[in-house]
Amino acid sequence: MNARKAEIAPLDAGIMLGPLELRMARDDEEVRALQRLRYRVFYEEMKAEPIGSMADEKRDFDEFDEICDHLIVRDTARQGEESIVGTYRLLRRSVAETFGKFYTAGEYDISKLLEVDGELVELGRSCVDMNYRAGAAVQALLRGLGAYVDQYDIRIMFGCASLHGTEPDTLALPLSHLEYNLAAPDYLRPRALDHLYVDMARLPHEEVDTIKGRSSLPPLIKGYARAGCRFGDGAVIDHQFNTTDVCVVLDLHSVDNKYGKRYRDQEDDLGDGPGGA
Repeated sequence: MNARKAEIAPLDAGIMLGPLELRMARDDEEVRALQRLRYRVFYEEMKAEPIGSMADEKRDFDEFDEICDHLIVRDTARQGEESIVGTYRLLRRSVAETFGKFYTAGEYDISKLLEVDGELVELGRSCVDMNYRAGAAVQALLRGLGAYVDQYDIRIMFGCASLHGTEPDTLALPLSHLEYNLAAPDYLRPRALDHLYVDMARLPHEEVDTIKGRSSLPPLIKGYARAGCRFGDGAVIDHQFNTTDVCVVLDLHSVDNKYGKRYRDQEDDLGDGPGGA
């Protein structure tokens, strides 16, 4: 065990941060509870379109939930399933290879990522209760990601992140800023699948002011960029979630493997978004 791992209580045991408990979901009951949190945020608040029995069950779920790790934040002052106030869904390469696919591969060609040696993890379904987004729950989730990176010796993190809305021209500034200023290096850069590809260069390069472009990003994507993440080639419209997705990539070797520290010390409100696994 390295020194960094020794500093962090195992996520399966739980880490207490005041009244909040940070850990992995332990059973089917907790998974159903976090799915109901996702439903409240994505479908009731953000107006995504439920499919199948989601509306009747008031849960957001798919085939990936059964194989993924689910990071949760619990408010120990609340009872029952209402105590889960934040969650992240995590899928490691070693698990995805057995299952046969990653969620992101439904939108992007991730073959370049899969050629990189070492463990990688797909992030998705980030979600925080609306009453906790300005508090410690967001920072707890980020600390959990840092602990997860250390626990599994993660080399690459990736996934889809979302901009609200399905009209790319209304998102011209943030999309163009990502394309011109925050593109992932070619050896890693995923590309949107041809039949889904939306050009992110919506504005001429000379019209994209870096400061205004950065300010136009949603909080989650802004936080990813601040942490050193870079972005794929092309956006994808997700009509179910009423979003425009971009692909996020972070090679931890390129940031001197300081991800865990950066996220344990993170104090920015990153909001939430459904993209990813």
